[in-house]
Amino acid sequence: MASPDPDPDQTSYIKMSTAAVDSRGTDASLVGSNCQYEYCNQLDFLPFRCQSCNKTFCLEHRTEDGHACTNPGAWARRKREAELVRQSAGEGKRMRDSVAQKPCADDACKTIIGTVLQPGVHCSNCNHDYCLAHRLREDHDCARKTPIGARAAGAAQAAAVADGAKSALERFRLWGQAKKQQAKVSLAPSSQKPKVAQMLAVNNLKKTAKGDAKIAPEKRVYLYVEAEAATAKAKIPKGEFFYSQDWVVGKMLDAAARSLQVQNINNQSSSEEDRLRVFHVEGGRLLDFNEKLGTALQSGNTVVLLRGVGPPPDLIEA
Repeated sequence: MASPDPDPDQTSYIKMSTAAVDSRGTDASLVGSNCQYEYCNQLDFLPFRCQSCNKTFCLEHRTEDGHACTNPGAWARRKREAELVRQSAGEGKRMRDSVAQKPCADDACKTIIGTVLQPGVHCSNCNHDYCLAHRLREDHDCARKTPIGARAAGAAQAAAVADGAKSALERFRLWGQAKKQQAKVSLAPSSQKPKVAQMLAVNNLKKTAKGDAKIAPEKRVYLYVEAEAATAKAKIPKGEFFYSQDWVVGKMLDAAARSLQVQNINNQSSSEEDRLRVFHVEGGRLLDFNEKLGTALQSGNTVVLLRGVGPPPDLIEA
């Protein structure tokens, strides 16, 4: 059985078949090479090259001792110098102390933690470090502590989203007040109002609105639907759709969220920060999930999906 090829990094010689080509551009393993040891000169088809003197030798004389190398140890010296130049693991990096010494985060405690006798305990709830005596949540009044770090950033982000939702709700409230005034005009006697523009707008809406074709035409409510940009981010910001008069607002919300591609986790979360709500622009209020569309809305109305505004208050005084 043939012996495996020597590792160039572990031996002073390497096989010519994988490392050298003769002066004619031919692989040495194809034509062979004469051993350069002066007492041998044997033709070898699998010669070896010495990495110290760069001469070619047969199997028997491949080692430095075997051919009385004229530059013994040169390969070993180069290898050692390369290892000394190579950067060691961790070189140039500052080692971080495992525990930093600082006072216990409890307001009334003066104990220095991070020492051998007082290693300190980290509270994952408020993100502070305490001594052993105040390590439990009830011992350091955890509920009243302001979280720091990642948790604090998360709380700030949630507060910003909530503020954005409230701001959006106020903006829609003002919008709704204007729409309510328009609604009062539209509810005036026929002798005092033009119906042509309103009917034309609804007829155009009916031509472009999309919805479930199984809903009978006489049961359809045609609506303009939008998603509030700050809290109910949508891939499709707005659209024109029709729904059944017999549907409740909750079912319409689910369908609208799918159409606008808005994340809807109303059935998975009970937190108002996560839930979507429907704002009726002309009515100036948030709709309850169980209201019937035929009672709360009429064709040509606009509804807006927004998140984190809480349960529906009456936003416009009568």
